[in-house]
Amino acid sequence: MNLVDYSSSIWSVVPPLLALVLAIVTRKVLLSLSIGIIVGAFMLGGGSPMDSLSYLGNKVLSLVYEDGINFNNVNIVIFLVLLGILTALLSISGSNQAFANWAQKRIKGRRGAKLMAACLVFVTFIDDYFHSLAVGAIARPVTDKFHVSRAKLAYILDSTAAPMCVLMPVSSWGAYIITLIAGLLATYGITEYSPLGAFMAMSAMNFYAIFSMVLVFAVAYFTIDIGSMKKFEEQALALADTHQTSVEVPKGRMRNLVLPIATLIVATVAMMMYTGGQALAADGKEFSVLGAFENTTVGVSLVVGGISSLVVATLCIASGRLVSIEEYIKAYGVGAKSMAGAITILFFAWTINGIVGDMQTGKYLSTLVAGNIHSGFLPTILFVLAAVMAFSTGTSWGTFGIMLPIAAAMAANAEPALLLPCLSAVMAGAVCGDHCSPISDTTILSSTGAQCNHMDHVTSQFPYAMIVAAASISGYLVVGFTTSAIAGFATASIVLVGLILALRAKQ
Repeated sequence: MNLVDYSSSIWSVVPPLLALVLAIVTRKVLLSLSIGIIVGAFMLGGGSPMDSLSYLGNKVLSLVYEDGINFNNVNIVIFLVLLGILTALLSISGSNQAFANWAQKRIKGRRGAKLMAACLVFVTFIDDYFHSLAVGAIARPVTDKFHVSRAKLAYILDSTAAPMCVLMPVSSWGAYIITLIAGLLATYGITEYSPLGAFMAMSAMNFYAIFSMVLVFAVAYFTIDIGSMKKFEEQALALADTHQTSVEVPKGRMRNLVLPIATLIVATVAMMMYTGGQALAADGKEFSVLGAFENTTVGVSLVVGGISSLVVATLCIASGRLVSIEEYIKAYGVGAKSMAGAITILFFAWTINGIVGDMQTGKYLSTLVAGNIHSGFLPTILFVLAAVMAFSTGTSWGTFGIMLPIAAAMAANAEPALLLPCLSAVMAGAVCGDHCSPISDTTILSSTGAQCNHMDHVTSQFPYAMIVAAASISGYLVVGFTTSAIAGFATASIVLVGLILALRAKQ
């Protein structure tokens, strides 16, 4: 079947834009994604119902089987189910409540609970999926105990996941980006930087990622609630006032939560090292930590980590005889069922992402930067375009793959001194758009980790993302016209602090 070519047409943005607008207006994610998917399939099929139906069927099938089983998608789904079961086991055994009680004695108030959730990113930065789901499982009983809204927890998860991963060379994101950078440096004959050195320099200019995390800690410490987040926080506090009943002492022990989660982290990292090392050996390369992360198989690593943590949780429960066999078996069904909504949304998001790829929306958006543009505006323009592309496609990685080569070519031809700032602007914009997009995997999994309504998370996080975006744009404008990363960083810092103080004054 020959698909209609929309690579040079504004019509390529219709399916994702339609889905995004409907999701925001109706707050019905599955309905909105369905309409975007159907419209996209109909357009690609040239208006033929049979061709469109055939295309859509093949696209859905490819999510799990395409020239063999699609292990990447299947493993992510398996990991979600495993994590749902683990969460259910920790709950019925009283481990979650025991950890919450332990934390309540040491964490003083809601501020401490929010800061704890934010600080956990320094342990789980190896992968954004892993962070959103694992930290959600750890922090949720504590934030619930202190009546922090699920929307606030989802914001903390989402706004620390991708930003930390994109800044760290030893992460799935960092390894992927370093691989892209290595190719670009070779293409343009740049030898003054190694790929890792270039990545670290770019990370220092990734204003959105840096200041997104700064804002998370500021919001957690100073309780800056704006937009719908203020409503969700007020509702959480209102529930605290009306539910002051005593909590039964849990049967479980705090170690029964710590040991499975620690196993999850250690086993996942170990498996990432193993699969990456195997890939390096197959290519005849020597082992290195960075090389292992670059070549690792994330899906398999997550599944192995999930199974390992489930085994440890089972042993902890059995050793303390905390639940009956019937309760234990029932937890499997409850846990798997709890992830059904997230998995469904994820499948719909994967489907529309595939359609967006076939519509070549990214290729069309990339052509918008062509023309006579003053080189000083390049970093800012690339930041905005990458944000729009990631918002429309729901993928940071896809945006990196499309936009980084374009940014490198434009900078090399217009102003070579802006090469790294332009690449940094693309990285920052991709994370920004990914944060704001309802069809982003990370956004969906952050909602899942916090067990928060998905659109509540999207709408409550958006104002914070725009605050950081505004500060980032000011920084990239200064970098573009001065080529000074320090001046840009200082400008973005001043703007962000000014906006935070302004918001604080209004509260």
